Amino acid sequence: MSITDSPRLHPPATPTVTAIVVSHDGARWLRETLDALLGQTRPVDRAVGVDNGSRDGSAALLTGVLGPNAVLTLPRSTSFGQAVAEVLDRLGPAGGREWIWLLHDDCAPDADALQNLLRAAEQDPKAGVLGPKLRDWLDRRLLLEVGVTVDRTGRRDTGLEAREFDQGQYDGVRDVLSVSTAGMLIRRDVWDEVGGLDPFLPLFRDDLDLCWRVRAAGHRVQNVTQAVAWHAEAATRRRRRITVSGDHPRRLDRRNAIFVVMANLPFWPLMWALVRNLLSSAFRTLLFLVAKQPADALDEIAAIGSVLGHPIRMIKARRARAKGRKQHHAAIKRLLTPPGAGYRRLSDRFQSYLAGTGFVESAGRHHAMTASQEDGEELLTDAGAIQRIFGNPGVLLFLALAVVTLVAERGLIGGTRLGGGALVPVIGGSSDLWDLYLESYHQAGLGSDAWAPPYVAVLAALSTVLFGKTWLAVSVLLLGCVPLAGFSAYAATRSMIQGRWTRIWLASSYALLPVATGAIAAGRLGTAVVFVLLPVYAALATALLTGEGRRARRAAWGLGLLLAVGTAFAPLVYPLTLVLGALAALAFPRRGVAVSVIIAFGVPVALLFPWLAQVLGNPGQLLLEAGLHQLALVDAALPAQSLLTLSPGGPGMPPLWVTGGLISACLAALLMRRNRMVIAIGWGVALFGVLVAILVSRTPVTSLNGDAVAPAWPGVPLAFAATGMLVVAALTADRVVEFRAAGGLRRVTAFVVVAVAFSTPLLAAGMWITRGVDGPISGNVRDVVPALVAVNSGNGERTLLLRTREDGLTFTVLRGRTPVVGESDIPMPQGVRERVGVAAAGLVSGRGGDDARVLAAHGVQFVVVAAPVSPEISHALDSQPALARMSLSRALGVWRLTQPVAAAPAPEGDPWHGRWLWVQAAILLAVSVLAAPGSRTDAADGYASPDLSEPSRELAPR
Repeated sequence: MSITDSPRLHPPATPTVTAIVVSHDGARWLRETLDALLGQTRPVDRAVGVDNGSRDGSAALLTGVLGPNAVLTLPRSTSFGQAVAEVLDRLGPAGGREWIWLLHDDCAPDADALQNLLRAAEQDPKAGVLGPKLRDWLDRRLLLEVGVTVDRTGRRDTGLEAREFDQGQYDGVRDVLSVSTAGMLIRRDVWDEVGGLDPFLPLFRDDLDLCWRVRAAGHRVQNVTQAVAWHAEAATRRRRRITVSGDHPRRLDRRNAIFVVMANLPFWPLMWALVRNLLSSAFRTLLFLVAKQPADALDEIAAIGSVLGHPIRMIKARRARAKGRKQHHAAIKRLLTPPGAGYRRLSDRFQSYLAGTGFVESAGRHHAMTASQEDGEELLTDAGAIQRIFGNPGVLLFLALAVVTLVAERGLIGGTRLGGGALVPVIGGSSDLWDLYLESYHQAGLGSDAWAPPYVAVLAALSTVLFGKTWLAVSVLLLGCVPLAGFSAYAATRSMIQGRWTRIWLASSYALLPVATGAIAAGRLGTAVVFVLLPVYAALATALLTGEGRRARRAAWGLGLLLAVGTAFAPLVYPLTLVLGALAALAFPRRGVAVSVIIAFGVPVALLFPWLAQVLGNPGQLLLEAGLHQLALVDAALPAQSLLTLSPGGPGMPPLWVTGGLISACLAALLMRRNRMVIAIGWGVALFGVLVAILVSRTPVTSLNGDAVAPAWPGVPLAFAATGMLVVAALTADRVVEFRAAGGLRRVTAFVVVAVAFSTPLLAAGMWITRGVDGPISGNVRDVVPALVAVNSGNGERTLLLRTREDGLTFTVLRGRTPVVGESDIPMPQGVRERVGVAAAGLVSGRGGDDARVLAAHGVQFVVVAAPVSPEISHALDSQPALARMSLSRALGVWRLTQPVAAAPAPEGDPWHGRWLWVQAAILLAVSVLAAPGSRTDAADGYASPDLSEPSRELAPR
C-alpha cells in the first residue's frame, strides 16, 4: 500500500511534524494512542501508521482512523527501527525543518505533549532529540522515565526510586544521554545524518544507541517534563509476544546493552569497559547460580559471548560511529551513571535477594516496575534509604535494645581481653581458628587427634568477615545477643503475628529474658547463639509445615543449615528440635512434609557427622555447650519457682518477679475461647521446654576433660519454653484490641493486660541497666599463662597449670600460651590424661619418684600454680629435686623442670581428615545454594509471561 499521499492533518507550516505510529499486536492500547495523537492541541502535519503483522486487528484499527493511504503493512519480524526507516524512505521530506514524532502503539501522549516539545525545540536550536516525561499506563501517577543513562557495563539507570510518584520534582528541560523512542521527537536532518536506528538492535537499547550517536554528532538530547506520555511498556513487560528475535528478552537486552556501550566509547574507555564487563558478567553469573536462576546465568554468559564472539561486527559498528566519538566524549561522560551508583544498585539487588525475589536486574526495565502495593504504602516506599531503614520498627527496636545493652555492659566495653566464666580468654585471630579447625592433629594441651568442634569454623568465618578479629566476633555474638535476638524475633514473626506493637512486645520480652542476661554474665557463647537463632527456627519450621512446593523445601534446607550452626554451639538444640519437629509432622500431615523434615534434620548430621559421632560417644556432652563447664556457673539445687518463671539460675539472674508479667499474659490466654489449637500448641511447647529444663538442671555432667562435675545449665530448654509462651500470648492479642474497642470494664481490662504484659521487658531492662552484668565475665581477663612462662616456651614446651578449688585440686595442660576459643572443647586421650594427673598429684603431695619424668615425657617444662598459692603446695613443689622455682607469690607460683624435656613429635594426620573437610565444604555450598532465596516468578525480573491467548508455539524460544 502506498503512503506517499498520506493526508495532512494540519496546514503546511514551519516546522513540519510527521507522526509515525508503529503497531504490533497492540490493539488493547492502540485506540487510546490514536485518540491522543488526533487530540493534540498542536496537530501533526502528517500521520502515518505501520503495522508489523499484527494478528489482533491493529492494522484495521490504524486504517479506520488514519485512512488506507496512510497505513503500511510489514512482516511480523520487522523491528521498530526498520518500520520507521521504511516509512521515511517512501515518504519524501516535507520541506523546511521537519520533525519526526515516533510513537509506540502502547504510548498515549498528553494533549499538550507535542506543543510543549516543539516549544522546547524552538528555545534551543541545537536540540536534535526531545522526549516527554513517561508515566505508567495503569497507575498514571508513577514515573517511568525522565531521561535514561547507563554505566560502563551497560546497566540501565533512570535515576528514579522504585514506585516514585510524579510530584513535579523533576520538572524542567534537562540534558540527558537518552530518551525513549516512545514519544521521541527527532529532527529529520539529524535522523538522516546519524543513519537512524541501528537494524542490528531490533529491540531494547536502540533508543540509547541512537541518542548516543546524536550527541556524538554535536546535537543535544533533552527531556521535556512539561510534555507527558503514558507508556504500557508492553514489550519490556512481555505483555505481548516478541517476534523480531528468537532470543529471550533478557538475553537480547543484555547483549544490546554491552554492544551499545562498547560500540560508542572511545578506545581507552572501551578497554576499561571491556574489563568491567568481563568481571561483572562473571560475578553476576555466579550470583544468578547462587540464586537458583540458571536461565539468567546462561543469558548473561550468552550475551557477552555474542558480543565478544563477533569482533568483525563490533569493528564495523565502531567504524560507523567513529565521527565525533572522541571529540564529544567529555560531554557524554558527564551524563553516564556516576561510579558510586553501582554500589547502591548492588545493595538493592542484595536486598531483593534476601527478600526472596532473586537478584533482580534493572536493565531493560524501569525502576518503577515493582510488585503491587497497598494504598498508602507508596509514601514509605518512595522515601530515601535512610528514612526506610530508620523508619522500620524492627530497626528502631534493635537500636533501643542496643542502647540498653551498651549501658548494662558498660563494665565490659573497652577492656583489654574478654573472658571469664564459661568463656576462655579471647585471643588470636581468624587464622588461628582456621588452623585449629583444619588441622588433623592438635598440639594444644596434651595433643589430640579428635575433631575440633564445628563452632570453631563458624567463629572463624565470622572473624574473617570482621577483619580477622576474633574478639569482635565473640563480642557481637555474646555481648550483642540481646539486640540481635530482639531483631530476630521481630523479623521472624512477621508472617505469623500481624500487630506491630504485639511483635515489638514479643521481641523485646524475648530478648530480655533471664536466659539472655544469664548467658552474657556467665560467658555462655553457645546459649547466646542459639538464643538468637531460635525465632528463626520457629519461622522456618512454620514455612516448612505450611508452605507450598519450593517455599517449603527451601525452608527445610535453611532450617537444616541454621540448625547445624546451633547444634555446633549447643548440641542439646538438635534433640529438642527433632522431637518437636517429629510431633509437628505427625500432627499436620501434608504432602511433602516428611521429605522436608528429613532434609531439615539430615543436614546437621551430614555437616557435623564426625564431631557429632564423637559427642554421641559420650552422651553427657549433649547437655554441654561451647566453653567451660564449671560448678560455680550453675545452681546445684535450682528451685522449681525459678524454672517456672523462666530463670535458669546461675550468675546474672534478675529477681523472679521480673517475668511475672509475661507469665500472667500467657495464663490469661488460656481464658480465650478462640485459637484453642494455637494456645494448646504453644503451651505444649512451653511445658515440653520446662520439663526438659527440669531434667537438665537435675542431671550431673562431667566436663569434657573430667576436671568438673556439675549439673547442666537449662538455658536452652527454657528458651524453647519462653518461645512457646510468647507466641501464645501474641497470637491472642487481637482479643485485647477487641476489649479496648468495646469500652467499659472490658477496656479497663485491656489496659491492665497490656500494662502487665509490657512490665516484663521494661522491668527486665531497668534491672539489667541498674545492676549491670553481674557475673564472672570480664573485659580485662589476665593471660592464663604467665609472661615469664610464655617467653621461655618458644619451642612449644607445655605448662602444667594447677588450680585450687573447694572440691580439690584441678590441672590443665597448656602449650606455651593461653588457649584459643575451642581448644578447651577438644577431648584429650583418656590414658595420657590419667598418667599426667597421677604425676601432678604426686608432685603436689611431695611423693617424689618418677612424677617429674612422666611430665617431661609429655613435654611439660613448667608448673604454674594459680592464685591462691597455699604454703603446703609451694613447700611440696620446692621439695622436689626435679623442680626449680622461678617465681613465687600469693598470686602466682612458677617452677621449671630441671631435666630435659623431650616432647614426642606430632603423629601424621589422618589423610581422610582433609578429604572429609572437602566433602563438608561441598555439602555446605550445596545446602547454602538450596537454602538461599530464589526468584519467586519469572516476572520478578521484569519479563513476565505474555498474557495472550495465542498458541504456545508462537513463544520465542529460550
